[in-house]
Amino acid sequence: MSAYNYIHHYHDVLIVGAGGAGLRAAVAASEGGASVACLSKVPPTRSHTVAAQGGINAALGNREADDWHWHMYDTIRGSDWLGDQDAIAFMCEQAPGAIIELEQMGMPFTRDENGLIYQRAYGGQKTQYGKGGQAYRACAVADRTGHSLLHTLYSQALRHKVEFYIEYVALDLLMDEHNNCLGLVAWHIETGDLHIFHAHTTILATGGYGQVYASTTASTICTGDGNAMCLRAGIALQDMEFIQFHPTGLYGSGILITEGARGEGAILKNAHGERFMERYAPDSKELASRDVISRAMMQEIHGGRGCGKNADHLYLFLDHLPPGLIESKLPAIREITSTFARIDISRDPIPVLPAVHYTMGGIPCNSQSQVLTVDGKGNEHTVPGLVAIGEASCTSVHGANRLGCNGLLELVVFGKAAGQQAANHKQTRHKPLSDATLEPAMTRFDSLRHKNGATRPRQLRKELQQVMQHGASIFRNQALLDNAERQLRLIWNAYQADLKISDKSLIWNNDLMEALETDNLLRQAVVTAVSAKERKESRGAHWRDDYPVRNDKDWLKHSLGFVDDNGHVHMQYRAVRMAGLEPKTQAVLSFPPEERAY
Repeated sequence: MSAYNYIHHYHDVLIVGAGGAGLRAAVAASEGGASVACLSKVPPTRSHTVAAQGGINAALGNREADDWHWHMYDTIRGSDWLGDQDAIAFMCEQAPGAIIELEQMGMPFTRDENGLIYQRAYGGQKTQYGKGGQAYRACAVADRTGHSLLHTLYSQALRHKVEFYIEYVALDLLMDEHNNCLGLVAWHIETGDLHIFHAHTTILATGGYGQVYASTTASTICTGDGNAMCLRAGIALQDMEFIQFHPTGLYGSGILITEGARGEGAILKNAHGERFMERYAPDSKELASRDVISRAMMQEIHGGRGCGKNADHLYLFLDHLPPGLIESKLPAIREITSTFARIDISRDPIPVLPAVHYTMGGIPCNSQSQVLTVDGKGNEHTVPGLVAIGEASCTSVHGANRLGCNGLLELVVFGKAAGQQAANHKQTRHKPLSDATLEPAMTRFDSLRHKNGATRPRQLRKELQQVMQHGASIFRNQALLDNAERQLRLIWNAYQADLKISDKSLIWNNDLMEALETDNLLRQAVVTAVSAKERKESRGAHWRDDYPVRNDKDWLKHSLGFVDDNGHVHMQYRAVRMAGLEPKTQAVLSFPPEERAY
């Protein structure tokens, strides 16, 4: 591949992705004395973390008595017992300290009347191990928490002299013959140069793959690039069948209407004016878990009780809330609905419909965020030099369903831990990179760039999004998933045999960028569809009409999906880690499965 101009970079730590997870890892690694590079395909403050609205969980107890053990229980229950309890224990125990650190970095949390960090209610969370009252655990910056978090961490990263490589597209991991990760190769879209990043530790913080669906709150950059790089490196993806639909996407656009609105008292109603959640979750109502509310909403619509002329959405009411509360706690929602729906939430209900919001599956990791792989005998091994954090990872603190406001918490807790560990593993010299290590990545890139068929990548991307939207949605069954797999096979074949790249240049080539992202989405789509087809039970966000009961005897296990270059998926499984440790006493903490009800 001598036609390409390679530029080499050498760092102790390479972080791919500049959202909340990547930036927190960058700060921690830099504080630990490591040389840190942070690579992003967009400017850091445009990372998808900026879209998070409602808050970040921590058992501070500023409003009502709270305990991190209760938070742990709620997270495990929310995960429908598929979450790994060692990782969950670590996250929940670390949460209060993580909030204080953010405050000390300058994050401007909203304050209560006593000057303490304001905490609001969020779905699926109670006190006393689910037996007490509503927990108030979500620390918020009004309804712009993700925006504030991202800007706070970016300023800290700049302060710590992190070296940023902006508008670089990560192409593939560089794996040696012993399955060690030595870094990656990236394309700089501004200059057209190809850059080889040598690193002792590569941290994937590339976010989720929500763009695999047609209706999603995820931005267009959420194409799961790190996940796809792992698939191409022979690493399986875990629990890809678990896709979270947020109950309140703005009807017609999918723009997020934060759960924080319901935490402040907003209520859902159907076309008959009924507060229907009283039937589905009589205790928690609008503050039940997201998967429960999303299914309830679709049942209302399918039952003919939807709103609007097409009876295809529902209403979220905030008109009963005090104007001062909206002004101080929900200003972004007021602005979003005014701009994109032309409504005044002090008078008019918000039309809402569930939209894909979060991908629980991703790169399998242990509780230290080290990437795991499985050999032919089913034995687990860590991948030396490779770490994954944030939505790209499957640690798994969310299991089958993520609790609202645990997403931002995961970013900062595991981001910090991963950065610290990476700094501790810096070495004096980099391992040599052979031509055989680089060749697979460059052969794929060059072949893709010169595709000259008849089908544009944008067309295939739209087709696969529609297939997933209809075939692997909130309600699933064998026929829908079989059909989705067949259609994805046709799209895969068209991508391989008939793709057309009109622009052959290397500078600001959106055509090539679209093709690379479509490749990434397609690989994740086939693993998602097959993983969903093989899991013959209902658990969390994965609901099968033909298998409507959770089956702990056969399916209390993580799924692992490998995909080959022909698009064929091979499944393996690994056990859920059912116990954690009390950090101070090292006592075993374990919550066995029980009925999950709200």
